[in-house]
Amino acid sequence: MVRAYSQEHTYKHPWERVTSASWRKFADPENKRILSHILEVDTLNHKLDSISGRLYTTRAITIHAPGPWFLRKIIRQDICHCVESTVVDAQSRSMQLSTRNISLEKYIEVEEKIRYDPHPDNPKLWTVCKQETSIRIKPLSALASMAEKIEQKCVDKFQANSAKGREVMERMCKYLEAESRGISA
Repeated sequence: MVRAYSQEHTYKHPWERVTSASWRKFADPENKRILSHILEVDTLNHKLDSISGRLYTTRAITIHAPGPWFLRKIIRQDICHCVESTVVDAQSRSMQLSTRNISLEKYIEVEEKIRYDPHPDNPKLWTVCKQETSIRIKPLSALASMAEKIEQKCVDKFQANSAKGREVMERMCKYLEAESRGISA
């Protein structure tokens, strides 16, 4: 059984500001309090394709293990390592992030895809964010009802963390807006 959900959010900020905020959201000290489930973020590599103009980046993200406390007790691990791959195409004004866990794979598979594009109704001033997440608890597949309950708890946790992420992105966008005007936030 796989739990999947999608969300869409409109940032009333231009694409350039929203994508800048995305890069800076983990580095801001105030955001570390809000995004307390994120323990560490390290850039593994980045490459600018001079022909296409696309930026490719891979980051390692260490988080508190997802899911309910009893699942963490069963797997005996409190942290999870993830890999985030990002492609930014400044020419088409698109930023795509794909994140998946690389630890705890025998227990849980999580894949999150986020895409930032200019909003079709107001492409110069707004940005649409589309997020798709799928969660699969593996060893409990034989116990479908138990797996479904745990997957739903994981979905609830991921949705709560997504809301925190949107809050951080909005704060960062406002900070960047003030910074671009020469006003300290």
